[in-house]
Amino acid sequence: MRLSGSTRRSATALTVAGALVAGSLAGAPAHAAPEMSATPEKATALAAALGDRSAGTYAATGGTMVVTVTDDAAAAKVRAAGATPRLVTRGADELARATSALDRSARIPGTAWWTDPATNQVVVSVDSTVTGAKLARVEAVAKQLDGTVRIEREAGTLGTRIAGGEAIYAQGGGRCSLGFNVRSGSTTYFLTAGHCTAIAATWYADSGQSSQLGTGGTGSFPGNDYGIVQHTNGAAAEGSVSLYNGGKQAITGAADAYVGQSVQRSGSTTGLHGGTVEALNATVNYAEGSVSGLIRTTVCAEPGDSGGSLFSGSSAIGLTSGGNGDCSSGGTTYFQPVTEALNAYGVSIL
Repeated sequence: MRLSGSTRRSATALTVAGALVAGSLAGAPAHAAPEMSATPEKATALAAALGDRSAGTYAATGGTMVVTVTDDAAAAKVRAAGATPRLVTRGADELARATSALDRSARIPGTAWWTDPATNQVVVSVDSTVTGAKLARVEAVAKQLDGTVRIEREAGTLGTRIAGGEAIYAQGGGRCSLGFNVRSGSTTYFLTAGHCTAIAATWYADSGQSSQLGTGGTGSFPGNDYGIVQHTNGAAAEGSVSLYNGGKQAITGAADAYVGQSVQRSGSTTGLHGGTVEALNATVNYAEGSVSGLIRTTVCAEPGDSGGSLFSGSSAIGLTSGGNGDCSSGGTTYFQPVTEALNAYGVSIL
């Protein structure tokens, strides 16, 4: 499923003013944190430079950045760089081989997987539709990987029927949310989910479709989940996100997410909600196809929030893709990294 076909609120004219329209651990314990703690960006770079001698990084309680390592020499390098090392048994290559095995043999709608640096495993989640032979297939692949993979059951049904920011309405019916206003030179656009632009190229600020918001929408889905639409009236677009309390958060740039990061999502169905980044580079197998490279979070979302904004302070982080659950009982939501969309279209945050 993609978009909600009708709104849950009375239609109102939308301004595109800056807002997002519709805008127990494995391995040995970590060493004591150094006096000067590394930034998330530096910790990520350290893990990448170590290659197979690391299996990722994450923010521990209190915000200290932890870099996983497979030997003492790597731990010394991490400590010298101002981050906290943590010894694990599996390096990046072993976890990547497990992910490749899942890619080959377990692409079943209702499943998702990602690397959990804290437990040094690849986690596979299965929703309520993955039963019988489907579940047995996933379990067989996990068994062959001898503890590298663990399976978790999640409530509800995984899908793209969740929609962020203020509402945008598709020509011919359907509602999503605007992610972030962007520009290339003097031309302005807005980003949203690719599964939204897949159903319409022209979008409106109202359900009656009397106020055209943008045209020429195009996107990438499945595989990725980002789309772009050129503003009809670019002068009305501003760089901010609606907080659904009468205020807005200015967005001044974009950043990559990191595990343990506190984030917020703005959406046209459920307003503003917050949570934590649980994993990066997640693969999600929707009924419409698989999407890779997603951000997994504890933030809730519901139909109508798709395409909406994930942000942390003044930094754009992601576009709402899909998930399970709702904002009453809670759930998991996946986001397309916004930096990938910006690079793909050669645009920057407005």
